[in-house]
Amino acid sequence: MPVSAAYAQASVEGRPLNYGYSASWAATRIEVLTGYRGAGRSMLARFADPGWQREATASEQDRILGRLEEELAAGALGIGVLVGYAPGTGPEEYLRVARLAAARRVPTFTHVRDLVEFAPDTRMDGAEELVRAAGETGAHMHYCHVNSTSGRHVDRVLALVDRVRRAGAIVTTEAYPYGAGMTAIGAAFLAPERLAERGIRPTDLVYAPTNERVRDVEHLTRLRAADPGGLCIVHSLDETQAADVAVMRASLVHEDTMVASDAMPLTWLGPATDRAWPLPPSALTHPRTAGTFAHSYRHLVGEGALSIAEFIRRASLLPARVVATALGGGVRKGTLTLGADADVVALEPDAFRDRATYEASTRPSTGVRHLLVGGEPVVRDGELVLHARPGRPVRRS
Repeated sequence: MPVSAAYAQASVEGRPLNYGYSASWAATRIEVLTGYRGAGRSMLARFADPGWQREATASEQDRILGRLEEELAAGALGIGVLVGYAPGTGPEEYLRVARLAAARRVPTFTHVRDLVEFAPDTRMDGAEELVRAAGETGAHMHYCHVNSTSGRHVDRVLALVDRVRRAGAIVTTEAYPYGAGMTAIGAAFLAPERLAERGIRPTDLVYAPTNERVRDVEHLTRLRAADPGGLCIVHSLDETQAADVAVMRASLVHEDTMVASDAMPLTWLGPATDRAWPLPPSALTHPRTAGTFAHSYRHLVGEGALSIAEFIRRASLLPARVVATALGGGVRKGTLTLGADADVVALEPDAFRDRATYEASTRPSTGVRHLLVGGEPVVRDGELVLHARPGRPVRRS
């Protein structure tokens, strides 16, 4: 925020891939309720500020909606809503955001508030809130990373999504194939007194700036106070246990679930060297940033859950349809049809493997032979073309 500045910066710097931005409800809300204007890591630090997590007055909501309208007019591809980070938000405000999206015919992208199983005193069950908004307003409601926000209750959440879809509501979902998430350590739901709601302990958190496990409640409290915007990995499902793997798979194989990485920025152990390739071990992130698509392919196609064609559909065509909603037109991306605006990836199925791990999170996947963006090679013969910057803005007109 503002998206106009983000598009301008990306245009000047150049991007290897096409790019676009949604209107940030969180940044807008922080600005209106606290007066703070910022971006990037400084904005992550503000997530811990209780000043923006409270319920907004009617006039404050008007200002929030007004700023979101300005962002949509500047080309934003929908509205991103991090209501899970502001648990005091009133349900009516969320409905108003959905009504705005419906009126402007753009999707919303929601990280839902807590499920009732996690927080019995939550203002409203997060899954129920999203599907109610879809049904009442007619907006296209996109349910972000349904795996990590639902945890072991994903079957209940997906059954709810199925029910409203059958009734005609537009609800799309996506997931990434890992048992851990990543977010700012100052997030409201990572407060020491709330960890037990998700069945996790302080030692299940890894603080990225020092790449160390959180030792105990006292350590977590100090980190949240000193660096609330510092990223941390949150281990909630054990990827070595069959029962937990089954929970992850339930979201991935569910009908029309998209493959999405929820990629994270890099945390550097020492000076940042953004232009280095391959990235050095001092660059840390979540393995989903580098490995999601190959990791999903290995589990879903390699183990027989999906065909190659269905995997590609979930990784390209279905996300393109969400973008098409934002652009107000037909699907010109995501298909190799005459006249389509298609970028092309050529891969070797037997060699398509992820190498990113929690210990070596930036290792690139193998098996991608070529990637063409706007007809220009970004990957050629398995090697990244470092100088390639063919990316173009994807923006509402």
